[in-house]
Parts: sequence; C-alpha cells; structure tokens
Amino acid sequence: MPADPSQFDAIILGAGGAGLMCASVAGQRGRRVLVIDHADAAGKKILISGGGRCNFTNIDVAPDRYLSANPHFAKSALSRYRAQDFIDLVDRHGIAWHEKTLGQLFCDGSARQIVAMLLDECDAGGVRLALGSPIRDVAHADGGFRVMHGDRVSTAPALVIATGGPSIPKLGATGFAYDLARRFGLKVVEPRPALVPLTLPDSEALFRSLSGVSAPVIARCGKASFAEAALFTHRGLSGPAILQVSSYWRHGQPISIDFAPGAEADWLIQAKRQRPRTTLRTALGATLPDRLATALADRLPAGELGAQSDTALKQAERLIADWRFMPNGSEGFAKAEVTVGGIATDGLSSQTMEARKVPGLYAIGEAVDVTGWLGGYNFQWAWASGWAAGQAI
Repeated sequence: MPADPSQFDAIILGAGGAGLMCASVAGQRGRRVLVIDHADAAGKKILISGGGRCNFTNIDVAPDRYLSANPHFAKSALSRYRAQDFIDLVDRHGIAWHEKTLGQLFCDGSARQIVAMLLDECDAGGVRLALGSPIRDVAHADGGFRVMHGDRVSTAPALVIATGGPSIPKLGATGFAYDLARRFGLKVVEPRPALVPLTLPDSEALFRSLSGVSAPVIARCGKASFAEAALFTHRGLSGPAILQVSSYWRHGQPISIDFAPGAEADWLIQAKRQRPRTTLRTALGATLPDRLATALADRLPAGELGAQSDTALKQAERLIADWRFMPNGSEGFAKAEVTVGGIATDGLSSQTMEARKVPGLYAIGEAVDVTGWLGGYNFQWAWASGWAAGQAI
C-alpha cells in the first residue's frame, strides 16, 4: 500500500537554516520528513544575512563563543558537526567563498546559493515542504504529534521545533517556539535581543552629533571584551564591537570603550615630552576620526599638553581607555540579529536535542538557549544542532 500522504516520520516546524539542515540529514537517512513554515519561501533570514552574502560559519568556532545558561550544552553538537563539515558541503556544491576578518566565511556570490544548497540537500532526501502554511494547532497523543497547518493535518512520531526566536519580526519571526515549548512543559530562559544596537539617553547628547562616525575600539561589558569597530548612530552605539557586547549587556550596566586600543603606557606623557605645544585634540586626531577626537577632547583638559601635569594626562589616558556609557536600552528585536535565551537546555539532550520528558520532541537552532557571537557562529549552531537532531529522529 502507498504511504499515507498525511503521515511522516518527522515533522519539522520552521524552514530556516536549522530546520532545513535537520530535514536534509533525516531525509537522507531514509526518514519521511515534512517541513512546515508560514512563510512563502525557505531561508528568509539566510537571504539577508551577511549583507546578502551569508556569513555561513566561522573557522574559529569554539563553545566559549556561545552564551547559554549551560555553557557546556553546545559542546557535543559543535564537536560532532564542525565548521569544516559545513565548508565541505559548500565545496561539494561548488559555491565559492572567502574569509574576511576574524575567521568569518562568506559566499563570493549570494546567500541564495546557501538556501539553494540546503533545498537541494532536502530534495536528495525526498523531504516534503509545506510553505505558506500557517500552523494552526499542535497536539500530542498516543506517542505521536498532530499538526494542523493551512488546510491540512499531518502526523508524525517526531516533532522538531526550529522556528527560531523573535528577532527580526519583519521576516515573520515570533515567539511561537517558546509558546509551544511551554505547552509541552519545557522551561524558557527569558528571551532578549542580542547582537543589537544600544541606545543612549539624552545626557549623552554630545555623542549624537557623531552619527555615522566609526572607529576601532575595545568594547567591554562585564568580563566580555571585543576589539572591533564601534559606530555612533543618531540613537546611540552600534558597529561590530557594540553588537558583540550587547549580547552580554543588561539594563543598568555600563558599557566601557577603549578609544585608544593598543596605545602604549603613558602615551600622552610621551607626546607631551616630544611635542609640548600639541593639544590633546591633535594627539587624539592622530588615530581617531576628527569629529570623535573633538568630542572626546571637549570633555577632557583643554590647552597644550605641555601645560598639563603628568597626573592630569594619566587621568585623561584612563578616561580614554575606559570611557563609560550607560545605555538606556537597545533597538529591540526589530534590529536584533539573534535572541539570547530561549528553550532551556536543561530539558534537552545535548546529544540529540530531544526533550527529556517528551519523547519525540526536539528543539534546535535559535529557538534554544544557545547564542553565538557575531560572525557566523549562530549559523554554525544552526547547522550543528540541526545535524544532531537529524541523526536522531
């Protein structure tokens, strides 16, 4: 008898990176797989990533570059499906790529190539796609799952939550994964925006005039520290260094910025000895954009360096190396690239991504409380967690 068209071995909710990876792996293992998504096209978040070129992984992937209530949870999946494994897949599909700064890998061409590759892999596994098919209800009984989507009902003994987090709602992102997880008794770590620009209060209005100015800095929040560029915006702070520390930032915490990364000790005192008639503004302007140098100098001792005491110059050095900003918020999920928090890892197997108390239920990708640094780390978690679940279902 032909297979019942409504019955599958696994139903995957979400046609993003993690969901497509999971589906392709399971499908190629002979599983009958259905992927459901309310969006009319697969991989929408992939398509806009990396400026349209998809920063698809990072050669420096390591567990300590991920945030989670359990910092050890990601180790298993990341060690079993490595960055090189995904690179090998990309190479097999003839997709040209290049390395940018800090181990980031991008397509030479378009992010569409990555989506096409994943869809080809799904096709090779006979995966069925139900796109433009909103999920209306999910039920669990008799060891199986029943999903009402669009005008259809599909069933399977395995269900994979791969619907991501609420970041970038304009692409249709929601907190659906968390609502569904709670229905099945799974805990959710409070989700908050990550890799997101931070906003500054009116008291920092001087820096609003610097909108568009960027400079290499070291940005810190707590014990986290990132040496990359910071960008001033009309609302506050952005740029890679700020996006990185935003994942660690909580309301009420200061952000510290070193505007003179790599400067030698007593560099202002040395400048005073060599060029006593130089002003602090000129000294800063040697390494910083003019507008930023002016804004910082306006808040520091004026006049020629030769007229300043060594003590005053040491104090100026300390301020420049540890300039404190007190953000009053972030630009929220609308501008966040990913989400910190999500489905709690203590209810999942790190080997298979299966829920400990609900056999057959899995959660992968951004839906889970594992969040990577900027630079391809979150995609690698999507591939690795999707692969782990795809091997298990």
